[in-house]
Amino acid sequence: MNRSEMKKFIQSLSADEAARVLRDMPDNDAALLKTAYETAIKVAGNVDAAAIMNMVFNKLDDLDMDDLSGRAGRTRYGYTEPSEAAWQLFEETLDPFIDEMKKNQKRGLTAAAKAYCIGIIKGLLEYDKGSSSDLADWLEDAPGEYVDTVVDEWKKGKPKSEDIAEVMSVARGK
Repeated sequence: MNRSEMKKFIQSLSADEAARVLRDMPDNDAALLKTAYETAIKVAGNVDAAAIMNMVFNKLDDLDMDDLSGRAGRTRYGYTEPSEAAWQLFEETLDPFIDEMKKNQKRGLTAAAKAYCIGIIKGLLEYDKGSSSDLADWLEDAPGEYVDTVVDEWKKGKPKSEDIAEVMSVARGK
């Protein structure tokens, strides 16, 4: 089989198959392990703050009153205020972004973590300015307040002082 055919075959693998191949390959070859590691660093470290901003904004803007109605009001456990339910939805929507930021910090990908942080902040600020979501009325102060939460979570990763200054300048845009 020539190189082109091998490449086509590999590209035809499902995500699960490709993941298994990647997990198994480096076990047999130290040079391959190093190549896989270096490629993983490039892929995982390639974070676009503008793309994160758009994803955060779109996820938040997609929340609507239908999402809220299933959580607010009477339940068998009592009563949940609509504003409380809106905050829960808001935080749950942002949790995966915060988790990814923290994961990058734990991996030592400080630039990627900072880009995630900046993207989340910019997405929150954009949502605060221009959301068309009905739910935004229940979240008047949430975006601005949550910027501080994002920064605090990011700072737990002990970033450099110049990175803190950069993130703070973005956060002051609120």
